[in-house]
Amino acid sequence: MSAENSKQSIAISVAGRIAREFASLPQVEAIAMAGSRASEFADAESDVDLYVYVTEDIPLDERTRIAAGSPRVEIGNTTWEPGDEWIDPATGTPVDVMFRCVRWIEEQLDRVLVRYQASPGYSTCFWYNILHSEVLFDRNGWFATLEKRGVVSYPSELRKSIIAKNYPLLRRNQSSYMHQIELAVKRDDPISVNHRVAALLASYFDVLFAVNELPNPGEKRILEHAKASCSRLPGGMERQVRELAKNPADDVLKQINALVDGLDELLAREGLMPKGR
Repeated sequence: MSAENSKQSIAISVAGRIAREFASLPQVEAIAMAGSRASEFADAESDVDLYVYVTEDIPLDERTRIAAGSPRVEIGNTTWEPGDEWIDPATGTPVDVMFRCVRWIEEQLDRVLVRYQASPGYSTCFWYNILHSEVLFDRNGWFATLEKRGVVSYPSELRKSIIAKNYPLLRRNQSSYMHQIELAVKRDDPISVNHRVAALLASYFDVLFAVNELPNPGEKRILEHAKASCSRLPGGMERQVRELAKNPADDVLKQINALVDGLDELLAREGLMPKGR
């Protein structure tokens, strides 16, 4: 067994052991593993991402008990999703546990698959997460039903909504990321440049995955995901994204225009260019 396969096997074992602990709690409806360890892009640095779906909050003392004895324990994180993080003491595997209310995740799926609502970047990430989760525990079959709801053709209304929401943010609107970056360059504000370039790339990839009728996998390894799964790509996309992300302060406006020009050509070719250009 290769070293990477061995680490993957260890990570799966750790995930199963932690899942059994949480599964004993009555609030837990389902547990799934997602993230890199449930994808083809796992590497030596990948942690174990566990999603614990609950009907009500799990007390912090119960969560502390499950992580007991682990180094670098962080219980009750609320920076992103509610969660806990620690290092598994037996294997050294980083563990990231996120807690989701069952009603909340159902609403996130309805938002895109029923109401076709887009957001500025990452519109369909929760849908992607559900579809690419490995179920470790499903008390009453709730998660299987949720997953089944997500196995549908990409809605054309959602595709249009995501493009209509995100494409103008790139450089068409007066408040576009491009305009904000122009002002930041004039002010010699490199922090603002980097912040707005990141937002621009989030909306760019939201449009790109919508064009390809694929849920957005999120920011981690998004370039690799696009190369592996998108059949319709702008010419030179990978090189342009890497150059922009590597050094956005050097000819940043020229880099952005080249990147978005390629997306324009793709949208025009697919007959998806929003009106108003």
